[in-house]
Parts: sequence; C-alpha cells; structure tokens
Amino acid sequence: MTLTVTHCAPCFQGEWVWVDPGIGVPIGARVKLTDTGHQLLVDDEGKEHKLSQKEEGSIRVMHPTSVEGVDDMIRLGDLNEAGLLRNLLVRHRQGIIYTYTGSVLVAVNPYQELPLYTADQVRLYHGRRLGELPPHVFAIADTCYFNMRRHNRDQCCIISGESGAGKTESTKLVLQFLAAVSGQHSWIEQQILEANPILEAFGNAKTIRNDNSSRFGKYVEIFFNKDGAIEGARMEQYLLEKSRVCHQAMEERNYHIFYCMLAGMTTEQKKTLCLGNAAEFSYLKRGDCIVCDGRDDAKDYTRIRTALKILAFTETHCWEILKLLAALLHLGNVSFEGGVLSGCMTRLMSEFFVCFLQVQPAALAVSLTYRSFMTNRERVSKPLNSEQAADSRDAFVKAIYGKLFIWIVGRINSAIHKTPTNGPKYVRNSIGLLDIFGFENFDSNSFEQLCINFANEQLQQFFVRHVFKLEQEEYTKEDIVWKNITFSDNTDTLDLLAVKPLNVLALIDEESHFPKGTDVTMLNKMNRAHAKCNKYIPSKNTHDMEFGIRHFAGVVHYDSNGFLEKNRDALNSGILKLIEASTNTLLQQLFEKELSANVVKNLASNNRIVMTPKIDIVIFLPVSTLSGQFRQSLDSLMNALSKCQPHFIRCFKPNDDKKSMVFDRNLCIRQLRYSGMIDTIKIRKLGFPIRHTFKQFLQRYRVLLNTTVCDPKTVILIHCRSLGWKSIVLMEICSYLLFFYRLDHMYLLLLGSFLLLSVSFNQLQLGFERLQSTIRGRLARGRYLKELAAAVTMQSQVRGYLARKSYKSKREAVTVLQAHTRGMLARKTTNKMKTDVTAELQQRLEDVLSQSQEASAKPEPVSEQEMVETMFDFLPNTVAVGGREGPAPEGFEVRLTTNAPEPVPIAVPEDQPVVDYDDENEEFSFTKFSALHFQGSATYSHIKQRLRQPLLYHEDEGDALACLTVWWIILRFMGDIAEPKLINQEPSAPTPSQNNLDYSCNANELDPSKLDPSKLDPSQLLEALSVLVCPCRDEIYCQIIKQLVNNKNQKSSLRGWVLLSICLGIFPPTELLMQYLESFLGRGPSSYGPYCAERLRRIVANGERGEPPCWIELQAVKTKKTTQVSVALMDGLSVSLPVDSACTSAEVCQALAKKVNLKDIYGFSLYIGFCEKVWSLGSGGRHVMDAISQCEQEVRRKGEEEQHAPWRLYFRKELFTPWHDSSIDAVSTDLIYRQVIRGLKSGEYHSEKEDDFVQLAAMYYYVTFGSAISGENAKKVVEECITTELIETKSQGKLIQLVNAAHTQGPYINSRRSTDSVKGDVVDYARQKWPMYFSKFYEVTQMSGPPLPKSNFIVAINWNGISFQDEKEKKLIELSYPEVTGVNKSRIDSGQSVSLATLRGQFLLQSVDAGEMADLIQWYLEGLKERSVYAVALQDVNKQDDPTLLSYKRGDVLVIVKDGEYSPARGWIKGTNERTGNTGAISTDTVLVLPTLEKPSDTTLVRRQPGKEGGRGAQARGAGREKLWAASKEPIKQPLLKSLVVFLLSLTFPSPILKYMGDYPIKQVRQPIELTDQIFGPATQHVPLQDEVYCQIMRQMTSNSSRMSVDYGWQLMWLCTGLFSPSQSLLRYTQRFLESRPREPLAADCLQRLQMLLSMEPRKLPPHQVEVDAIQQNSNQIFHKIHFPNDSTELFEVTSTTRIRDLVRNIAYKLILASADGYGLFMKTPNKVNFKSLSQLFGEIKKHFQGHCFSGAPATMPYLVIFMRKLWFNVTPGRDLTADLTFHFPQELPKYLRGYHKCTKEEMISLAGLLFRVKVDTDKSQFVMIPRMLKELVPADEMKTMSPEDWKKAGITLDEAKVAFLKGICHWPTFGCAFFEVKVRWEIAQELLVMHLFNRITNWSSGSTYFHMTIGNLVKGNSFLCETSLGYKMDDLLSSYVNMYEMQRQSVRPRNNSMFPT
Repeated sequence: MTLTVTHCAPCFQGEWVWVDPGIGVPIGARVKLTDTGHQLLVDDEGKEHKLSQKEEGSIRVMHPTSVEGVDDMIRLGDLNEAGLLRNLLVRHRQGIIYTYTGSVLVAVNPYQELPLYTADQVRLYHGRRLGELPPHVFAIADTCYFNMRRHNRDQCCIISGESGAGKTESTKLVLQFLAAVSGQHSWIEQQILEANPILEAFGNAKTIRNDNSSRFGKYVEIFFNKDGAIEGARMEQYLLEKSRVCHQAMEERNYHIFYCMLAGMTTEQKKTLCLGNAAEFSYLKRGDCIVCDGRDDAKDYTRIRTALKILAFTETHCWEILKLLAALLHLGNVSFEGGVLSGCMTRLMSEFFVCFLQVQPAALAVSLTYRSFMTNRERVSKPLNSEQAADSRDAFVKAIYGKLFIWIVGRINSAIHKTPTNGPKYVRNSIGLLDIFGFENFDSNSFEQLCINFANEQLQQFFVRHVFKLEQEEYTKEDIVWKNITFSDNTDTLDLLAVKPLNVLALIDEESHFPKGTDVTMLNKMNRAHAKCNKYIPSKNTHDMEFGIRHFAGVVHYDSNGFLEKNRDALNSGILKLIEASTNTLLQQLFEKELSANVVKNLASNNRIVMTPKIDIVIFLPVSTLSGQFRQSLDSLMNALSKCQPHFIRCFKPNDDKKSMVFDRNLCIRQLRYSGMIDTIKIRKLGFPIRHTFKQFLQRYRVLLNTTVCDPKTVILIHCRSLGWKSIVLMEICSYLLFFYRLDHMYLLLLGSFLLLSVSFNQLQLGFERLQSTIRGRLARGRYLKELAAAVTMQSQVRGYLARKSYKSKREAVTVLQAHTRGMLARKTTNKMKTDVTAELQQRLEDVLSQSQEASAKPEPVSEQEMVETMFDFLPNTVAVGGREGPAPEGFEVRLTTNAPEPVPIAVPEDQPVVDYDDENEEFSFTKFSALHFQGSATYSHIKQRLRQPLLYHEDEGDALACLTVWWIILRFMGDIAEPKLINQEPSAPTPSQNNLDYSCNANELDPSKLDPSKLDPSQLLEALSVLVCPCRDEIYCQIIKQLVNNKNQKSSLRGWVLLSICLGIFPPTELLMQYLESFLGRGPSSYGPYCAERLRRIVANGERGEPPCWIELQAVKTKKTTQVSVALMDGLSVSLPVDSACTSAEVCQALAKKVNLKDIYGFSLYIGFCEKVWSLGSGGRHVMDAISQCEQEVRRKGEEEQHAPWRLYFRKELFTPWHDSSIDAVSTDLIYRQVIRGLKSGEYHSEKEDDFVQLAAMYYYVTFGSAISGENAKKVVEECITTELIETKSQGKLIQLVNAAHTQGPYINSRRSTDSVKGDVVDYARQKWPMYFSKFYEVTQMSGPPLPKSNFIVAINWNGISFQDEKEKKLIELSYPEVTGVNKSRIDSGQSVSLATLRGQFLLQSVDAGEMADLIQWYLEGLKERSVYAVALQDVNKQDDPTLLSYKRGDVLVIVKDGEYSPARGWIKGTNERTGNTGAISTDTVLVLPTLEKPSDTTLVRRQPGKEGGRGAQARGAGREKLWAASKEPIKQPLLKSLVVFLLSLTFPSPILKYMGDYPIKQVRQPIELTDQIFGPATQHVPLQDEVYCQIMRQMTSNSSRMSVDYGWQLMWLCTGLFSPSQSLLRYTQRFLESRPREPLAADCLQRLQMLLSMEPRKLPPHQVEVDAIQQNSNQIFHKIHFPNDSTELFEVTSTTRIRDLVRNIAYKLILASADGYGLFMKTPNKVNFKSLSQLFGEIKKHFQGHCFSGAPATMPYLVIFMRKLWFNVTPGRDLTADLTFHFPQELPKYLRGYHKCTKEEMISLAGLLFRVKVDTDKSQFVMIPRMLKELVPADEMKTMSPEDWKKAGITLDEAKVAFLKGICHWPTFGCAFFEVKVRWEIAQELLVMHLFNRITNWSSGSTYFHMTIGNLVKGNSFLCETSLGYKMDDLLSSYVNMYEMQRQSVRPRNNSMFPT
C-alpha cells in the first residue's frame, strides 16, 4: 500500500492524522513513537506504517470531531469524503448504525439484531425534537407525525438505498412506531401492521445480496384523524418481478410463500394438494438454494396465516390461494417432448389440475401446446415446439402469480382503507412511506433491473430537487447572495431514459408494438438514437446484446434478450379461453379485467395483429405495455410525493457479504458519492434551516410589537404588506437581513462598474463611509432631539409627582405622629389604672395559692356517686317533674295525676372519669390545637398554677383579665387549689341571694373575692361565667379541657366533667374549636364522653342559650338523664315530656302533638305561666329552659328559693289559618273546643252580647248531654260555661232558661249531628267571633308611611287580616289580605324592620320580631293565593288565532279553573273570563291572583286595577313591534342566525324551548327530559345548530318579565354550558351575557362551566335524566348510585364535566382506601360489562346507556355502575382491610370457585374451611349442610376430593376469615389475574404455560372476534392470536396495565438523553 501524506504541522504521540492509502480516500491513523524515537502510523485497520523524516513534517492532523465521530455529520470539521466515511466507520464499529445529515437520516445495515426497537425506545423518542436524542429511525418517524399534526400537512418518508441496505426493515419500523404513538391499539392498526408479513411472503425473496429482498415496490399511505389516531391506510404496489416465479439466479430462491407453505402446512393438507418438500419442484430448485439461513419457514407460515386471518381472509380464501400456489408448483414440473406433453405428466394433470385449476386436462394441454390466431377468414391453430410450450407455460404461471399478488393487495386495501364517514368535506392527514426496490447491478441485468433503476433515478431526482434545486432557487428568489453549490444531478440520465424524444423506454414500447419487432431491432434503434449521449453505452458489436447506462449510482450493463417479451406481458388467447371456462372462482376473479365483456368482444373485431417471433402470442392492439403501466404509476407516485413534506432515510449497506461488523470502504464511499451526502451537508450547513412566509412570521413574532398595527385578527394580510417596511417595525425586522444582502449585491455591481472605469476601490469605500456617516449623523440628530424633548417632559412630570408625593408623605407623617402621641398618652393613663387593679388581683390570687399549698392532707378516696351527691347536695334527693310547684294562674288549673312519669333512678357510672390523654395522632387533637393557638408556653395538660396570660389571644385587655379570673374560678371549683381561709368573719346562714352574683356586673368587674368559697356550686359558677360567654367561650372550654387532660385527681376530674357538661348545655364553642372539642369528647370516659357529645350536638343544632341554667337542668346533669316537664292541655290533663338544656318550643310542640296524636299542629303554641302571668313561647326556636330560668330569677329577686318557682307550661291554640277546616283533625278540634269553653268560663273571651255565650253554652249542652233536656243539666252547663260575673249580673235561673231555649231550638237536635261536628261549630264560631283572641301580637314603631295617631303601637296578625292597635286595644287601622300588595323585611340602623305595601300606602315598621312578622304575613298571602280562584288581568291579551289561549282585556276578573289541565308551576293556568264567558289558557305573568277565598268587594277590585298600580299593564299598552333580541311568547318562524335559514332542523327548537321555559302552555305534563332531548339532541349532532340554541335561550331570557320563565331559561343555559361551547364569534357575547347578570344564582356557575368547556371536547349526547332532575330542583349537585362487588351501594356526587378519573378518586377517598390506583368504573348492561376510560365524561356514559330520541319518550337501557379493582398490583392482603373486604375477596372468590387457579389438596382444605366460616360464621349447627354447600366452598372441578371432616376451622371472626382466604391465595402466580376463555390452535391445560412481561409486549389489538398480541421487539417479535368475543376486555386491561406502569416509570425517571434507558 502506498502511503501519501500532506503537509501540516508536526504531530505528537497519540494524535490522529489523515493518510492516503492509495484507494482514493484518506483514512485515519494514529501517531505512535517507537523506542528509537521514530514515528509510526497505525491506521484504522491496525496496520503500522513507517514514516521518513521528510514525511513526518507533512502529516495532516485530524479534526477532533472526526476522531470519535458525531451524531450529525454537519458538525464535522473535516467536511470531505474522508471525514464522512470515517464517521460512519467509527460509529459502525461502536454499534451505532444511525447518523444525521441535518434532517436526513443515514442508516447503515448492521446485519445483526440490536436492542434499539423496544417499546421503551418508542416512548423515549415520542414527542422529542429532532436532534434532542441520538439519531434513530424513530426520531424521523416522530418528526413526520409531529409535523403532520402541527401543520396539518401530509408527510412522506422516502427510504432509499441499494438492495440489502435495510429499506424494508426501516419501513416496518416507521410503520410500527406510528401505530404505537397513535395509542389506540385499534384493530385497524393491527391490520395495517399485519399486511407486511403477507406482502413480504408473496413479494420478497432471497437474493445474492439480501435474504429478504423486496421484489416489488410499495407505497403505504397511513391516514390519521384530527386527534392523531390511525383510521386507515392504502397500499400501492409497483412492478412485481414475476419472472422469479419461473427462473432464479444461482444462490437465490423463489418467493418466500412457496417454501413457507411447504414447511408449515400439515401433513393432511400437503397430501390433499399432493405436495412434498421444496426439492421436488422445478420452480423452487433452479437457484440451487432451498434453505435460507436465519429464516424459519414453518414459523413464518404460522405468522402468515395469522396475518391473513386478521386481514379478514376467510378459510375459503386461504385454501383457494394454497390451491393456486400448489397448481403453479405442479405446472412447473410439467415437461414437453417434441411440442406435446409427456404421458406421465398427462396423468398427473388429470389428478391435479382438475382439482386445483378446475379446468379440463385436454383444454389445458391444447392451450399450452397450441397457439391460435385469426386470419382474414378463419381462426388458425398452430402447434408449438417444446421450447415455445415451456415459455407459454411459464407465461401462464407468471400471469397467475402476478394477478394473485394484485388481488391480495386489493383485499388488504379493502380491509384497511376506510372511506371517511364525515362527509366529502372531511379532510384527513396522511403519512406516506415509500419502500421501493433499491438500485440493482447484477452480473446479468434484464428488463426488471432497468425499470427498478429508472424508479431509483426518479427518487434521486426528487431528492436532488428538494434538497438542492428548490432551496437554491428560493435563495435566488429572495435576492440572497449565495454561491451555488455544485451537486451531482441525474437529469441527463432521466432525459435519456424517459424524457427526451426517442428515449430508451419509448423505443422499447415502440418496438413492442411492431409485429416483427425483436430484441435485436430494438437494440439497434437505441444504439443509433443515443450513440452520442455520454450517459448511454452502446453495444460493442452487432452480435453483442448488451447496452449500458451511466446511472447516478454507477454504470449498469443490461442484457436486452427478452426485453420485448417482458414488456408486452401478454397471454395466449387460448389460455384466456381456458381461464374463462374454468369453474375456479378465484381464478376468474384474478383475470376479471381481461375477461370483461368489452375485451372479449374487441378481440374478434380488432384489425391489428402482432405475431411475436418467439412463441407467436397473438396481441391485439392497442395494448398497454408493462413499462407504460410502470411509468404511469411512477408518475402518480411522484405527484403524490411532491404534495407532501418529505423526509429522507438513506440506507447504506456496509458490505456485500451480509456480515456484521465488516465495513467495506470502497462500497461505502461509492454509496456516499452517488447519494450526494457531501453536497447535502454543505447546503445544510451553509443554508438557512428556518424559513417562514410573511404570514407565518407575522403570526409568530408580532407579539414583540407594542402597537396595534397589523393585528391579524382585524387587518387583512395584504394590507400589512402594502404599508411598506419603513412604516412597520415588524417588516423592518423581517426584511433587515435581506436588505443588507441586497445592499451587498448592489455594492458588487457598482464595484464592477468602477473597476471598468478604473476608479480605485479606496475612493469608493471613502465615499460610502462619508455617505454612511452623513446618514448616521442625521439619524442620531433626530433621535437626540426626540429623546431630549421626551426627557424634558418626563423630568417635569417626575418632579411634580415627587413634590406631591413628598408633601403627602409629610402630611401623613405628621398626622400619624399626632395620633400616636395621643394614643400613647391615653394608653399610659389606662395602663396605670389597669396595673393597679391587676396588682391587687394578683396579690389576692397569690394569697389563695399559698393557702392551697398549706393543705397537705389528702382526702380519703370516695366513689364517683358520693362525689356527685356531695357536689349537688343543694338539690333535692328525689327527681321531680318540673312545672308543678305552687298554684297555677287563674283559669289555667290542671289535674296533676295523669301521665305522671316514673322516678328516674340516679345512674352510677361504671368507670372513673380519669383518663390518660394521648391524641397526637388524631387529625383534630387538642394537643395540636394547643400547639397552634395557645399563647406563650402554655401546655394542653393539667396544672395547678395560675396563668400569667390567657390560653387564647384576646384583643380586648378586659377580656384577657376576665379570662384569668375564670381560670381562678375553675381551679377553685375543681378543687385544684385550696379554698382561702376567711379571717374574722362570723359564720351566718347564707340566703339564696348570697349564693349568686349580680348580673349587672360586666367582665371587667368580675372579682373572685365576691364568691363565697364554701358555697361554690355549679349554678353559682355558671352565673359567674355567664357574663363571659360571648367573648370568652373558647377560652372557658380550653381551660376546662386543659384541666381534664392527664388529671390524676379523681375528684378534680369529676368536677371538671360536670362543669363541662353544664357549659355544653348553655353555649357552643366557635367553629375554631368545634372539631377539636368533638374529638376530645370522643376520647372521654364512657360515663361523660357520650353524654357531653350529645349535649354539644343539641346546643349546636338549636343555638346558644340566653339565660343561666335552671335547677331542673342541674338535676339532669346530676343524673345524666333528660329532664321531665309537665305540659298542661286545655282538656284539663297534663303530659310529661322529656326535655334537655337545648330544647326549643318547636320540639316540645312536635313531641306533644305526636304523643296526643295531633295532626293539624299549625297555630298551636307553648305557653308558660308564672304567678298570674301567662305568655307565649310560640312554636319556633325559643329555648324552654331560658323561660324557666327567667321565672327562677324572678323568684330569687323576691328572696325565695328557685327550686320552688311556680311556673307552668301550657299547650294552646294561638293562630288560625284563613282556610282552617275543623273536620280535618278531631283531636285538634277537641283541644280548641276545650280551650274555648275554658276561656268562656274564665272570662278570657269577652262579648257585649249575652247571646254569644248562650249559643256557645247550648252547643256545649249538646256535646255534653246530647239531645236530652233537663234543668239540672242546664244548670251544670251554665256553671261550667258562663262567667261568674255574668251569672251575678243576670240571675242563674234566667240564664238556665235561655240555655234550655237555645238548646231546644238548636238545628243539631233534629239532625242528630255528631258531637265532633258540633265541636267544630264551636271552634268556627269562636274563630269568626273573636279573631283578635287568636292573633299574634308584635310591638312596632312606625318609621314612615301614612299618618297614624301614634307611632308606637301593636300589630295584631290573624286569619282575618292585619290590625294596628294602641296599648288600650283601640284599632288604628285594619287591613284585609286582598289590600296587602307586598311585604319585605330589611335591616336599618336602629334594628330590623318590615315594609308593608298596601292599597292604603306603604308602612315601614320597626320591631324586634320584624322577621317573624314578615314571614307570617307572607305565608298567609302565599297560602291564600294558592287557594284563590280569583284573578285580575294586568294587560290586554288578544289570541283570537290560537284557541288554546284565552283572550281578555286589562282589568277583567278571571275565575281560575283548577282541573289540572295546565301546570301553574310552568306559568300557565286555566281560567274563565267573567265578562265573555270564554275559557282557555292564561299566562300567570299577565294576571294578578288575589289573596282571598271569597270574591273581593268592588271597592277592592277598583283599587287593584292595573292602571292604579302602574307597571306592566301600562307598559304593555304602549308596546311597539316585537324585538328580535327580546323574549317573546310567539314561536319564531325561522332561525335567528342567517346561516341557518336553510337548516330546517333548527325550526324544531322554538317550541321545546318555549314549552320548557313556560312561555307556551302544555296541556299534558311532559317529562323535562323529553324537551331537553328535543332542544339539545340535534345540536349535539350538528355543530352549526349549537350557536342557534345559545341565541334562542339568551333571547328568551332577555327582557323577560316572568321570573319563573327566566329561572327555567337559566336551567337550559346551565345544561347548555355543560354540553358544548358557542363558536368564537358568539363566545364573547355569551360571556358578556353571563357576566352582566351577577345576581342570577346560576350565572356564575354557567360562566365557570363555559370556561371549563373551552378546554374540553364538546359532549356528543344531550343531558342525562339525572342532570335534568338536579337542575329542575335548583341544585347543581348530581348523585349517582355506585355498586360494589360485595353487593353494597352508595351515592356519590358527579357533575356534567366529571370524568371517570375524578369519580374514581372521590370514591376511593370516601371509602378510605389506601390508594385509588388500580380501581375503575364498569358499566354493566344485560349484554356485557364495559370498562370506561378514566378520561371519559361520566355524563356521556350515562346518556349512552339511557339512549335518547328527539321525539317521544327516551328509551332507557338498564345498567349498573360498578366500582371494583381492575389492576392488581402491590396488593397485599391485610394491609387495606376495606379493600380486602369490599373488593379483593368478592372479586377473587368466583375465580377460585370456577377452578381458574391451580392449588394443592391441602390448600383447598384450608381455604374451604375459611369459606365455610365466612358462610356460617359461628353457627356450628350448619356442619350438616356441608354437602349442599360444596359449590360455594371448593372449585367446581375438585368437589369430589373434599369431605365434611376437612372443613372444621374456628377461632377467627368473619372478616378475619376473608382476609385469611386472600392471604392463602395471594402467593399464587395467578392471584389477581383476569381470566378469559379463548380459542387457540392448541389445547390449554390448567397450568401456567408462559408469562410475558409487560415491557416485552410491544403491540396488541382486538377485533370483534379476535385478540392479537406481539411479544418481543419491533423487528422480530412473536405473535399471539386467539379467537374470543372478549377481545375488547383483554385490550382494555392490557392497555391499562401498560399505561399504569409507564406513568409510574416516568414519575421516577429523569428526562435524559440516554440511548438505552434503564
């Protein structure tokens, strides 16, 4: 080897240099020093070379980038052939086969398997930018996918290279990557992938250079929808090498399918087809190569059959294909002797071909050995010689195989190519993959090689044009100074082959059409036509049949023998007739085009006949030649590629021997040269990689401009361009570089001109500098003047601002200083006063503490009961019933002997209230509360020292001081400090008043010295603390709890719990402490914890008390039982009821009504009587114990004992309703009757007429004694009914006579009416006679309104109306309810007020109970309106054209007809016009319903005329034309939007919208879901209608006077904003509509839902029934029942936008599961169970199962929503008990019982015992039932192996048995598995055959009856195909597991650039 070096600097040891080995390209070598100091070079091949001293100084050093190699060859420093070649060499030796050249990928075939194509690599490269990771074919594929989705432009990937370079494998990898990133795992994806094995089997073969050489070209176009998911594909095939079926070169094979078929078919199938091994067939052994190393033909056959099944090839199709292939093999074994078939072959044909080809043997023999043609008169047949017969046979075989291949491609396309279903305007993007035969140059090249190389020339020209020509033309177009790069252009070769006149292919076609044309004549024509062309190499002489072409990849010599025959590609007419006569369906399908009617008819009439010299095949012209067809398909391919954005993959083969790690430099440098890599690198390195159009540049960078110029949203692009670059900064930026490039170009032109004029360059340069300096000066001067003016303006503004700011800050500072000074002086004075008080108080406390420390004797232990008795020794020993002390008020005496309660025993707690408190692990522990909120160093546990500051922070210092006093009181009460000794004080008997504090003191005046330590009981303490409740309630609770925590003193702890329970009956804590107090009580002792917790719940529910506890409360605390109080009824009986501290009057009334079976409870109230006073407590929220406490306080003020306070409770009727009916409730009527009679006797009810008393007495007579007449009875009646005063005034005898007379004349004697009805008459008589005695009274102050004699008076409200009275019961004004037009309550500065609007004016009344008074009046008004049948028309309504609606005029009286035909809730009623007598539907917003049960007087009607009140009537009279944008009750005649005028579907909207909103009557009530389906159903299916729905809803809510209609409109808007969003043109108006109505309750929610919907996909179905029901109830909360595997259910909240993922997490949170991972929702229908994707909307799924229709009732499909575990990972039984019991056990048990698990007998015995325990628990009597329970205890296939004795297991609970069962099976490999029964080609035993890790599963998909899975890498993976109807479940489960593990891995794996991630 000759070593040549170039001159360079001296090199050092280890340095890399370039050397020239004499092969035309330098190679790399490393400098090495010998022991003698001489330099040696060790080249890349390891050879050493000595250098002379002369050569040592001329070595060229290698650039560092060429030493180790680079990912992108653009970055090479040695940018030459040697640098590129060595870079590929270095990376090839490192096992790196991919290298970038800019965006072009160079792939070197490694001839070995590399771990580069796993699923991990797919995920690694997906979504990454090109160049971000090392080069990879996946990076190019992802770039195609990303560009397609981002730019919505079709992409194509052109994979080129020589045969054997790896193009087919690269195509498959790109295809598999696209299928993987599509992420759908759909069946269509799998079908596209499975097309490759079929096409390879039928179109690939082993050649000398490639074991899997594609002998055809294919272009695969994959279609994607807008979401990036594959939805189909289409394949085009080009120029199958049919001659290979009959002839192969040495060391080559026929197509793979033949060998795979023979190796993979069963013996029976081969016997049926009479097949043996490959060596028996002539067509398979001509290349002397039967076996291909590295290929398993039998395994490939299985893969092919699987792929055929996936691509919908039926068994019949497959068998017909095998029959044809077998027929071809047998035809190849047919021999000819002298032009006839041999005898033995004739017999074989009779057996084979009749079965396979389904033709007659004789007809086949004639068609192969004879040829027929038409003469002028008749058809002539001519025999063929043996050679011609063999050629005819081979032509027949090639035709069948070629047509079969085309048919298979067509079948594949029919399976994978789906026509878009979204209409003709639907546009989908595609990615095209071109895998076409590589450049070929064999020892003998024929017509096929010419066509193949022509296709490669076209692709090379496409590459050259795209990379070089178009790019440099773009630079020239933009006037960019660019030095054109010379590149290798193959335009001349293409001109020679196909472009110029008389080109090679045209000459071949022309000669093929001549009858006498031969290969020799064709070659002579080409030699003559192209002899002078430098790309054409003519034959050497007339006998030489070769010619040459100089291709871009080198010179190729072609053997022209057979060119015309192959180009004609014709069949003998006899063979066509044979095919036509065949009964083989597939064979006729293959030649369907040739056998079509037109072709057959034209055969006889064609005048042009071509007689081929070789086999005399008759060709009828015109015909299409093979080259013509190929050129046509190639042109269509190039047109398709030109419309796409191309990406290039250049495949290189490192050697011709298919060996790994062998790098042939000569071969690789040749490929580098003709591929144009060096030129590509140069243009990529020097060019501009980023090129934007002005539109793209404007959209991307306009944000940099601080101007509104050229806003693409408002200005058309052409206008922006017309503004000129000087006026727009953006255009200036965009054109900046181009401007200077043009300037440079102009400079060069000027320079040339000046040189021609001999002007020196220096002068020119000086002129330019002067020009530049002048221009720069002008520009700088202009900028300076502008900046100077701006600076002056800015300075003046800033100085003014600073001056104002300085003045303002100084003024504020002075003000603050003054305020602080005044405050300091005031605080100083106040602090001095407080310090004196605090010092005195602290001194007293220190005295008390010192005295307590002196008490060293410990008390003897006593029981808790004794301590409680001692503590409450001031209470009586017996438990009395409250309300029976002292005399009752006059007229309210009751008998006390009925319903007396039993004595309540005093409960003795079982445990002591001393607990060790440790709650640090709880969420709301008192320990955490103390750490968060206690001040200073205060702890949470018990202490005996005084506090230096309160536990909690208090802003008011007085409150803080009072809290310290409270602490001292609590310590004394609990006995934590000793009582102070009283010196020099005489003991005296304390009076009741001495044991209590004065309530007039405030918190600051509370003094511990005022408390008598010897008499400190709970009542006294609570009185002392009552003044501190509001500001210090949390402080009190915290101090008590603190003293209870870890309190070891039993007595102290007990007194603390007593104190806490008393406080819990008076006032609740604030929200800050609530949960912590609940947690503390939950951990309290059993004797007080639950009791206190219940008291806390009650006081929180009923509110804070206003008075200290009473004596009966303390009695209840002592016994920890409820208090019994006696409530007197008006029938003379009393009822004892249990009450507690928080009990209200409403609760007492309800309990009493329930006890006496009172149904009509309205108007009954609780009264309390004290001494001679009785007042009402009502039936509301007033505390009963507060009233009792007030009575006790009154007794105490009189100096008496509180426990003997004479209070009573009564139950009386206080109010009547205007619609009261005495016949409804007999108990209620009887009580009121007794109350009336008692009131008559006591003089409570007064009347000036004695006849009133006589009539009532007569009724009482009848009720008591019946119809009997007796003087004695009359006397008793008078004594029991008539007041004593009246008896004394009138004589008793006179009254007896009057009563007897009234009784005798009474109407009820003869009618014999029941006593209950007469009692009702008494009640009605009293109600009508004395409405004022059944009234609610309120003291009010008139703030404004019509003048009255007094401003302070009493308002009496009863069933008859409203009356204003003074204190002497003189009526000031009386109002009936029809006169009241409205009532409102409000709050003014001085308190609450009521605004009463009447026909006499508007009164503003202030009262303490203003809210209660307003509610009562409003309730009466609403009740009367609801029952009223009278209304007044507010406006004119003329609906003569609509018989459904009633016409009336303003002021007409309408009588409402309540027959249920229309729903008032929808805004429509039925009525009759009194004026006209007509009846029809009435809109409720056009009439005013009067609050009366009787027809009002004419005066009232006149006052209530609409004109008197103004408003809607007057407005309607002046209304003009209907406004298109305002609400209307008239259905519109056409859509609102102009674009929908022709959209007839929109006309169905107005009626449903109007009906739903109540703006149009509906005679029969319809389900709301029907209307919502009609409104939203079409819009969800047709996007243009969505804006129409929004517009009509907003229109109907605009200026709509009906509140109800607006509310229903908001319901529709709420539903609509959860379905779809409006278009961009309507969006801002919709948002503004919602924002402009902030007072609407649903407006904010609608706006929020709309904002959420903008980032989501619109829903496809209308709202679900549950959504409509929820919004109908004015609730945006939707609840759905979820079922669990353990047969339990629970309700969970969902929303319109709730996704399955959110609901799953919510359920897991509610169930307190350890994690939500692995769980999912399943929808169970009668047919199947579907798992729902976590990203799906829950509402869409529900609606899908409900079904919907746009007319008629919705069709509902029954379904269940089941929540259960789907993915079983990290499942450890016992770790999550809830999951084990609710999910794991009920899900695993059925699998075990079905026999899916394999287990031993011992395991079955143990598990059966556990299951038996689960079934029967501890019931041992069930042992006899074991034989009947076997199906529920053991697997179905193992029942007989068990016996009842094996089942006994006890000693654990039921839940523990379930967990033990799970622990018993969790170690099995099949635990948690989902089992699917499938059909495969082999029998499945109940054993684990094989387990595939998830990271080994690269692809999977499911069809309707199949499931497919690929295991291994993407290059050589194993396929698994099974038949099952549950493929969708297997697909979903596998996807979920893989996604779950991938998410986990990504969460812990950092983002890196590793080529091989762990």
